[in-house]
Amino acid sequence: MNKDILRFAFFGNEYQAKKSQAVYKIIAFLQQRDAEILVDKPFYEFITEGQHLDLSVTRVFEGDDFEADFAVSMGGDGTLLKTATRVGEKKIPIIGVNIGRLGFLTAVNPSEIEKAFSALYTGDYLVHDHSVIKAETDEGDEITGSPYALNDIALLKRDNASMISIRTSINDEYLMTYQADGIIVTTPTGSTAYSLSNGGPVIAPDTGTLCLTAVAPHSLTARPIVVPDSCVITMKVESRNHSFLAAVDGRSVSLNDGTVVRIFKAPYPARIVRFSERRYFTTLREKMMWGMDQR
Repeated sequence: MNKDILRFAFFGNEYQAKKSQAVYKIIAFLQQRDAEILVDKPFYEFITEGQHLDLSVTRVFEGDDFEADFAVSMGGDGTLLKTATRVGEKKIPIIGVNIGRLGFLTAVNPSEIEKAFSALYTGDYLVHDHSVIKAETDEGDEITGSPYALNDIALLKRDNASMISIRTSINDEYLMTYQADGIIVTTPTGSTAYSLSNGGPVIAPDTGTLCLTAVAPHSLTARPIVVPDSCVITMKVESRNHSFLAAVDGRSVSLNDGTVVRIFKAPYPARIVRFSERRYFTTLREKMMWGMDQR
């Protein structure tokens, strides 16, 4: 392939009709640059069959049968998390186009499409590495089809069951046994998501840390704790319901009572494209509406 020709792999969810015009606009722009366009099959079928849009692309792919210079996530933060899972260890930089609501991770709004994608050709962009964490049982079994999380991994009680007991160790040193509805292990990227809603701190990127945040703890002294991301976090869960949920970036699976779960940093990061005029603390202030006077 000519090195001057860029290859883009497109991903998106299949329930937001308004994104169809945005993806058409991006693809039309890229085709003027002779870019190669690859589209994930479910997303392609949603656009062409569900939205009746005539989309001319280089190739439609399934699973992990793709290679690209950039992956394009069409949707909100949830869609970008799913895209990061699909990209996995390929380490392809991900561009998030915000067709969702909050869009904390997504860097491009629909009105900025041409400016942002032009910047890819002039080099006026940055790629930030975001830590990814992995969950497995103490026997080395992966707990879901994709055990990697960009945001967080949570161990939670099921339905209306009583609190669960979570015996927690850091690098094999006993920390405490949480009596709670669950516990969240979050990366800095995920610190503004589920953990924050449970009282966890906002953690700036590139700090090299993880945070443990209890969900509705029985004890008010069970405060969030931040640890180096080189740590291995080991948790054994006991439940009166004889099972509990493990949620990996929202993808949940039921595990048996007594299962030991290990959480640790993955051997590769998720690479997210940012454009030079956007800064983390500016985004944080705007998205969180800090300092906004609502009177």
